[in-house]
Formats: sequence, structure tokens, C-alpha cells
Amino acid sequence: MTAIEIVEVAPRDGLQNEKVLVSLEDKAELIRRLIDCGARRIEVGSFVNPKKVPQMAGTDELLAMLPRRGDLTYVGLVMNMRGLERGLAAGIDEAGAVCVSTDGFAMRNQGQTSDESIGVASEIVLAAKAAGKSGQVTIGAAFGCPFEGEVPAERVVAMARKLAEVAPREIALADTIGVAVPAQVSRLVTQVREAIGGIPVRVHLHNTRNTGIANAWAAIEAGATTLDAALGGIGGCPFAPNATGNIATEDLLYMLDRSDVATGYDLAAAIGHAKWLETVMNKPLPAMVSRAGSFPQTIEQKA
Repeated sequence: MTAIEIVEVAPRDGLQNEKVLVSLEDKAELIRRLIDCGARRIEVGSFVNPKKVPQMAGTDELLAMLPRRGDLTYVGLVMNMRGLERGLAAGIDEAGAVCVSTDGFAMRNQGQTSDESIGVASEIVLAAKAAGKSGQVTIGAAFGCPFEGEVPAERVVAMARKLAEVAPREIALADTIGVAVPAQVSRLVTQVREAIGGIPVRVHLHNTRNTGIANAWAAIEAGATTLDAALGGIGGCPFAPNATGNIATEDLLYMLDRSDVATGYDLAAAIGHAKWLETVMNKPLPAMVSRAGSFPQTIEQKA
């Protein structure tokens, strides 16, 4: 593998579980800084009930504040057709639909059974494409559920096969609560790829148990073409207990840069913008490379 695409999720999955309510102005500045780092596909927010996820209020207005360029794709998370209508009206380039591997999580996350969530996600993809936009689907809790425990790989593969019928841009496997390990990631990515033909596989990882970066490498070796990451390693799912920490963009970049895998990102810029994000969040962020610095560098450079 010589190149990997990164979908930057800090503005949505990164902020949605944080206690600090970030202003629209700071969200827009974050996205501009991500573009400066090299991000070209950015999950800018979600179109959900702000009473349930107050951090995502104003996503419609946020899109109007962002630069528009032919090389940028703004992704909006939508959970139902009403959310898609809002997203399309606000100007998203791509709809991100979600289905969930278990009934226990699906009911808490979106008030649907797992099978119902597959149907809704498929409808969203078809409607987005009919509107001239891109549509993709994430299978949540693909590696384990906070309410039902282990998730059989056969269930996830069957879901992916069903979703492939509507030809989404890609199908993502999400380690929503950060329980996956590299061997599991390798097996599931391989099985899903075999089941869905030429549709690309994206992987969304959390570093809750410090396996995120190792899992990212396992996903790449198994043939995943795209990885999600969040600047500074912020984020988590508000409906999954203790599910903190997306894999950090700068930590992922360090591994890929040193492994001669192209991303189009500038690691030094990412580190600098992560330090700015710490001032917005008013706390240290989980990313390790932002603290340690890149390599090689001298002690004088670090100082």
C-alpha cells in the first residue's frame, strides 16, 4: 500500500462527546486548519436532534461558513431521511449513514432495531445518490457492543453484503467502543472485502484501550483504503459508555509517514493545529505525537 485516504472526523465525532460546547466560529476555524493540514474529506457535523447531541447544534449554519473548493468533500452524518433533507439543504457533499450491528445499541443510538437501521441507511444512500451526492454507510459496533458484548463476524459480513446492494461509496467498519485488536481487524476487513466485491472498506477506530494505531495498520494490511482519524485524538460516542478517543490524526500520520505511505497531510502542520485545538478545548488532548514531537529532530528543535 503506497497511499491511504484519511477522513478527518474531529469536527463531528471528535466534538460530539466533549463537555465543552465549541462555537461555530471555532468549528469553522478548526475545519480551515484541517484543510491547511491537508484534509480533503472532512466530517463536518451531524444533522441530529440538538437536544440529544447539543454539541452538533448549528451544523446547517456551519456549512455556510466554510470554504468551497472542488477538491474538498464535506461529509454530514445523517440518521434518517429528515436528517438527509437538512444536510442536502445545507450543502453537504456526502451523506454518512449509520447502521448498528446489535439491537441493544441500535435502539439506544437511533431508536431502531439492527435490521431496521440497515433499511434506513440503504434508503439514505439511494436518496443521496438520487440528489447527485455521495452516500456511504458505517456499521457501528462492528467489533463489539457495549450492551451485548461480542458481535459475531458473520453478522457484520451479512450486514455489509446487504448494504452493498445499494452500492454506497464505501462501507465502514466502526470500532465504536475501542475493543478491537489487530488480528480481529485483519480478519473482519478481509471477510467484508471478500463479501462486497469492489466496494471500498473504510475503518473507524477508537483508541480507548490503546490498540487504535496497531489496529489501523492491521486494517491497511488487510486492504482497507480509508481510515477515520480526529485531530488531537478527541472524541467518542455519547451513547457508548466510556468510548473515548478516536485515533489521533497526528499519531496516524507519524506511523504512515515513517512507513512511506502517502496521505497528502503535513504532519508538522497537524501538530501545530492540534496545539491550537488544545487551547479551544482548554485541556491536554490524548494524541501522543503532539506531545513528543516528530522524528528525527534535535533537542534544540524540540525546545
